[in-house]
Amino acid sequence: MTTFSEGSAWMWGGSDMFTAEEEDGQDVAADQEIRWANKDSLIMLIDCSMPMFRLSGGNDLTPFQLSIKCTRSVLMNKIVSSDKDLVGIVFFGTDKSGNPSDFKHIHVLQELDSPDAQRILELDTMLADEDGTDFVENYGHNDDFSMNDALWTCSHMFSNSQQKIGHKRIMLFTNNDDPHEGNLSLKRLAQTKAKDLNDIGIEIELMHIQSANNIFDITKFYQDIITIPEDEDVGAVPDASGKFDELLIRVRAKDHKKRSLMKIPLNLGQDLEVGVTIFSLCRPTSRPSYVQLDSKTNQVVKTVTKHICEDTGSELMTADIKYYQTFGGERVIFEKEEVGEIKNFGKNGLTLMGFKPKNCVKRHYHVRPSYFIYPDESVISGSTRLVSALLERTLARDVVAICKFVPRFASGPKFVALVPQKEVLDEHKVQVVPPGFNVVFLPYAEDFRQLKYEETPAPMNEQVDKAKDIVKSLTFQYNPDKFENPALQKHYSNLEALALDRDVPEEFIDYTEPDAENIDKRAGHHINDFIELTFPEGYDASAGLKGATKRKTTSATGGTAKKVKQETSEIDVKEYAQKGLLSKLTVNDLKAFCKTADIKCQGKKADLVAAVAAHFNVN
Repeated sequence: MTTFSEGSAWMWGGSDMFTAEEEDGQDVAADQEIRWANKDSLIMLIDCSMPMFRLSGGNDLTPFQLSIKCTRSVLMNKIVSSDKDLVGIVFFGTDKSGNPSDFKHIHVLQELDSPDAQRILELDTMLADEDGTDFVENYGHNDDFSMNDALWTCSHMFSNSQQKIGHKRIMLFTNNDDPHEGNLSLKRLAQTKAKDLNDIGIEIELMHIQSANNIFDITKFYQDIITIPEDEDVGAVPDASGKFDELLIRVRAKDHKKRSLMKIPLNLGQDLEVGVTIFSLCRPTSRPSYVQLDSKTNQVVKTVTKHICEDTGSELMTADIKYYQTFGGERVIFEKEEVGEIKNFGKNGLTLMGFKPKNCVKRHYHVRPSYFIYPDESVISGSTRLVSALLERTLARDVVAICKFVPRFASGPKFVALVPQKEVLDEHKVQVVPPGFNVVFLPYAEDFRQLKYEETPAPMNEQVDKAKDIVKSLTFQYNPDKFENPALQKHYSNLEALALDRDVPEEFIDYTEPDAENIDKRAGHHINDFIELTFPEGYDASAGLKGATKRKTTSATGGTAKKVKQETSEIDVKEYAQKGLLSKLTVNDLKAFCKTADIKCQGKKADLVAAVAAHFNVN
């Protein structure tokens, strides 16, 4: 928060005048909501020909079941993160036809609409049909379809949507790399239609699935059908997926449109600017706020805020409200225009200040989640080439670019470090890490805190070595993608059970719970040795002055040995004082001894340690 003096605060009718300031990202979030007002629309176009119902590669699920399962996952994700987005499902290659244009072998399963519980239940019914007999009875199979008709149906669904649509995308699932083999006319019609859709902003993304003993060759047909985004390499098309996890990773990477926070210039020097787009790749996810309803009608309650004059009780309009800050016991009044001028720090954008070695950006400099920037040709032509050159050289020299960052008008300037990031692809050519710059926010001098650390005795070399053994034994490869928020999982599993009319919510695994058995197996003996080196015999940190049973020890076979009854003994506080180890005792231990020895002392732990040391005449 911007302030003139310590302890003072900007006030707007009794509230924080700078709540829109970007310190905690609130202004960016508000702008993000405006930019995302247009709904994202996605149509799942699924091949239902006979090969999609054959098991291959030792999988338990057919390609069709893989597609339905991924579609269900998309619907669930949309409900959680973007419930206002629109999703539709279209089958092609069915014997049954059902579409507004009466195209043969094209069936619209679900119209373009917001995801809900009934749509998910319909997909669950299809997943329960393991042998596909119900599908054959209800829809059937037929290879005499036209991809042109399927794409036309999707285009018609976008055009006839009653809701305002922003981004339009088609996600195509199939394991047939040449659906119109030998029919050049149908191929040309499909390619022409795909080009027309691309010209009007409808993107087509291929989720190809590996079939038995055949390598999916995208050059036969789909190379001229799919849309290659401007920020992706044409040659980096992922390999066909054969398993659910592989396909789900690709689907999740595509089920949300890349939405930018803002487009700003990056000033590299006098008369040299490039255009960049800023994305937010990592943000804390929280439960959605509850919606207040009328207890009688269950209608949504509308909240209205009014400003009332304290003296007259009359309602105040926006023009009637001024701003003040308390300074020296007096209220300093500001007009709205004056506040705007105070908050104005010039033109928005990034301005290069210089370069520093990468190791100058310390981990503890983290003050807020970072952004990610990518070149944008729509802002300034030639930006991609120049930013690519800058990325290549900063990676080669292992340096970061220090910039001044002003997100928008009336936003305070920030110092940021542009940390270069190299593109990483997995073994299936799926992009794991995008190329670009991470925008790491740097602290100002006022952001650092001067802390006083309590002096403690230096550890012995044996204790340090044993602590190293513990760390080495418990080191593992941490990947945040493997840990889901248990609070969110529990919340949505209960909501899902209620919405889908299930008796009990689906169980989930809380991966934040420590694996005590595995920890004991890998480092149990090191932990026991460390306790013996650090604490006196019979001491248990959780039991206070009285000793207790030691932790379980690991037997030679890796199992847990039987508990051995340990005798308890009181800690010799005098011995601790003579060895200078009083700081290792807890506050409760020290207070208990002071009470027993009739030592009058109150305050912090350091005061207690000093009083006990003085009692034993120990310096």
